Amino acid sequence: MLWPEIKKVVYGTTENSPVTFMNYPEDTLEEKAESVGRVMPHTEAQIVNLETGELSKLNMPGELYIRGYCVMQGYWDEPQKTFEAIGQDKWYRTGDIATMDEQGFCKIVGRSKDMIIRGGENIYPAELEDFFHKHPQVQEVQVVGVKDDRMGEEICACIRLKSGETTTEEEIKAFCKGKISHFKIPRYIVFVENYPLTISGKIQKFRLREQMEQRLKL
Repeated sequence: MLWPEIKKVVYGTTENSPVTFMNYPEDTLEEKAESVGRVMPHTEAQIVNLETGELSKLNMPGELYIRGYCVMQGYWDEPQKTFEAIGQDKWYRTGDIATMDEQGFCKIVGRSKDMIIRGGENIYPAELEDFFHKHPQVQEVQVVGVKDDRMGEEICACIRLKSGETTTEEEIKAFCKGKISHFKIPRYIVFVENYPLTISGKIQKFRLREQMEQRLKL
């Protein structure tokens, strides 16, 4: 596989002041392309299982926690929100779903609030979005969970095709077979022209979810 030139990859949040993971010059192109690097000096990180609250095993997804000098003292005049984010243990709960390997390289795979629970299986939209971006006709894709009486949630892939390209729901599903787990294949494939955005241009997944549920009459 050919990797583009990657000079620096970092990860952080405003609450983390703001960078806590970074790639280093000696890291390979593959490590830079597939991770956000390793934790910064004097900073701790752990991956916590969302269901048990215990540490996740290596290479298994969970919520990323950060602790160290870089973590904020709190949200201005919002003690309850501060406690929910940090708590007495001083670990900041990022809300990001991540994995960490044996060498400490961290990969962000999604957001906890975006996680889809389909029949008891945890599905991370970011993983599926990365997969669909490999399709030659797909320009952009957003994956959301929509309500379902039997499974709790079903997967809906909202796909924006490249200019002049056409395809069908059946062709997209056929592209998935044998490449991703059967339970991760979206039940719904919806072709869209655009996505609901914030003023700053970020995609509003909660609004997209509402739009899809209305469109699909769920």
